Amino acid sequence: MAEKLRFAVRKFDPFEQALKKIWQTYRETSGTGLEMEFVPMDLEELYFHLFTRDGLMDGSWDIVHINTDWIAQAYARGGLAALNLYLESRPPEAYGTAWCESLSGLQNFDGKIVGLPFHDGPECLIFRKDLFEHPVYREAFVRRYGSTLEIPVTWDDFLRVADFFTRPEEGLYGTVFAGYPDGHNAVFDFCVQLWSRGGRLVDDSHRVLINQPVAEEALDFYRDLFRTRVCLHPQSHSLESIGAGQTFARGEVAMMINWFGFAAWAQVDTRSSVRGNVDVAPIPVHKGLSPLSLNVYWLYGIAQGSVQKQHAYEFIRHAVSPENDKLLTLEGGIGCRLSTWKDADVNRHIPFFGKLPLLHQQARTLPRLATWPAIAHIIDKTVAAAIQTDIPSGRLLADAQHTINLCYDTYSL
Repeated sequence: MAEKLRFAVRKFDPFEQALKKIWQTYRETSGTGLEMEFVPMDLEELYFHLFTRDGLMDGSWDIVHINTDWIAQAYARGGLAALNLYLESRPPEAYGTAWCESLSGLQNFDGKIVGLPFHDGPECLIFRKDLFEHPVYREAFVRRYGSTLEIPVTWDDFLRVADFFTRPEEGLYGTVFAGYPDGHNAVFDFCVQLWSRGGRLVDDSHRVLINQPVAEEALDFYRDLFRTRVCLHPQSHSLESIGAGQTFARGEVAMMINWFGFAAWAQVDTRSSVRGNVDVAPIPVHKGLSPLSLNVYWLYGIAQGSVQKQHAYEFIRHAVSPENDKLLTLEGGIGCRLSTWKDADVNRHIPFFGKLPLLHQQARTLPRLATWPAIAHIIDKTVAAAIQTDIPSGRLLADAQHTINLCYDTYSL
């Protein structure tokens, strides 16, 4: 029986389709007799297998998808193999210049590299061009509001446009948010709401600080959106980011705040009802503030417990080649190489791909803390409580801050 590599994969059809093709070309070009077992998992399941069950250390996995939310925790546990020796002896093509700075830092711990970029795409405003450019809607908007229908740049604009496009009888809503409490989606939305109002997530001592007035405004906005706004897609409470992206691709909402990758997917996937009618713009902000985004990205990593690290690295090296980075993008993921971003074929299929560098320039990152997953779940529970209860936002934030302070790891890796 042939030896086998096991790969813990972030579950998403474009990822799975691309990886199968990449593995096939690897077998053809390398002549390996190895088999590959791809095991796709949702976020919570993936975290459970890698961390709760100690899968990074116990030999269950050779290759893993790991996002930058988890990277510090994985490093603190010694769960990821350093790639430096492999990179020095057999570097990927154009290593050192292949990726922009914002995709090269979070996996670097004092010179130890524990991952290579797999998939990216900062958060942005994703919208349907066919709706915003339709003359009937544009005329109707002027009649109702006395102003031109434009891409929203403030949150007041966002709610007004979302209300305008809401037509439940036609199966259309203004927007969708990913409200499923998985320690990610609502946390990202809360951080974006905080930053877009001029708030800070960490204080001068690099400690997470959410007990502040602007955070109360952010939480109130989110509470009002989920509890009173008919413009919000009714399934938002149970959707995670992929589900929200699928809702957009089915043509059920006019716009959403989500990852750039879901815009690209909806633009190119043959099953998408909005194929060819997608565009992106900066996330709305408080009036007078500069545009922003959130950058969280996925990496290829080698589990420390793997006994086949060299084989694992050789596949990863093949997977991050310019050709396969482009392949991932055309399948509906987002390649990370600068060459992919500039590729004429990619930009022909996805005309807004040229906006990706600017989104990276505007992007912020979450704190790189070993305890960030625990802190994120505290924030997640706080957002859920705001939606589900009448407890004032100030009290919820004060209680959450107390819990964060108890668990806080002051060592930022």
